[in-house]
Amino acid sequence: MIKVSGLHKSFGTQHVLQGVDMEIQTGEAAIIVGRSGGGKSVLLKHITGLIQPDQGQVFINGVDISHLEERELLKIRRDMAVMFQGAALFDSMSVGENVGFYLQREGKMTTGEIEKKVAETLELVDLNGMQHKWPSDLSGGMKKRVGLARAIIHNPSIVFYDEPTAGLDPVVSDSIDHLIRRICDIRQVTTVVITHDMRTVRTVGEKVYMLVNGKIYLTATPDELFASQDPVVYKFVNGISDSEDVLS
Repeated sequence: MIKVSGLHKSFGTQHVLQGVDMEIQTGEAAIIVGRSGGGKSVLLKHITGLIQPDQGQVFINGVDISHLEERELLKIRRDMAVMFQGAALFDSMSVGENVGFYLQREGKMTTGEIEKKVAETLELVDLNGMQHKWPSDLSGGMKKRVGLARAIIHNPSIVFYDEPTAGLDPVVSDSIDHLIRRICDIRQVTTVVITHDMRTVRTVGEKVYMLVNGKIYLTATPDELFASQDPVVYKFVNGISDSEDVLS
């Protein structure tokens, strides 16, 4: 479903992506890991068509999106969704209005149909009956769930998660991880997660792509990642640093 080939991107003198190659299969739960500032978010922006590469290609379902016009990109993006790190809810809208925003804006469903779809989606993320709550009434974990509901309400084929457990305690993080895994299984969506959380890697991932020095350093299953004795991989997974900073 997603193929990245020879992707390069520089910002001034900073060569962030230096020939990224990766393939994510339809229905796969893929995890992208790497050091902060190592290019994960830049890679995600290329895959969603938000920025164009200096060199290389990005294919979504066989279509090269790397240099498409905005109108053509919109057609591709209709099949995508993003759950943002901070949930990015509209404070002036209720939970129900936030979740139904895409459908309301699209204008293809009646108010009653949207309300039914919102209720069904909130139930799927364990927020049954929360339509009339406001974002200010919600905990951090609940906001993440609302953000997820808004992302999946239009049944996208690909869902991107940007640090889905950032700022959450371990118990809530675990519940979000299991929810993402459940959505992946129930909806059969291709799932792409950017994370630093090794628990998320274990719970959600089927394949892990480790980004180092602007390239994919390792492609592995979670078990293979955690069992690796490669010094770069081992130190990253176990949070070990040294004076030489082997990942810089």
